[in-house]
Amino acid sequence: MQAARRRAVLGAPVEVAAVTGYGRDDDEWDQLTEAGLAFLIERARLEKTTTYTELNATLCRRTGLRGFDFEQDSERAAMGHLLGLIVDRNRPTTQLMISALVQYLNANDAGPGFYALAVELGMLPPRPSASAKQEFWIRQLNALYAFYATGRRSA
Repeated sequence: MQAARRRAVLGAPVEVAAVTGYGRDDDEWDQLTEAGLAFLIERARLEKTTTYTELNATLCRRTGLRGFDFEQDSERAAMGHLLGLIVDRNRPTTQLMISALVQYLNANDAGPGFYALAVELGMLPPRPSASAKQEFWIRQLNALYAFYATGRRSA
């Protein structure tokens, strides 16, 4: 999963493994990843984006697990970790970053973690310009909408 790739990239398996739990066990991450991916696919089929706040509320409602407290840096990082797990699960099927659908409340763009992951995955060059980021994000959105437009695709 995401943690395994990051371990290889960073070359520090013990430190990364300790950080990626964010106080949640593997079963919780699996539940959150599954519920989050299902919700984002629903949004893609509707050709709509969502917010971190809406995603968080949906995850709580669908899984019964505690939500992410965005007042805490570690919890914002944990949500970013979750979005990375969701991308890892979905990308082999779509070749896209489904986390493009998640935006800050009252914003018209993806968060910085989205672009950092795109660089890590080789989908964006290192240090992309603001216009390159915006174009990439729009391409991802349009490709996600097209991929899920049939309503038949689930993964």
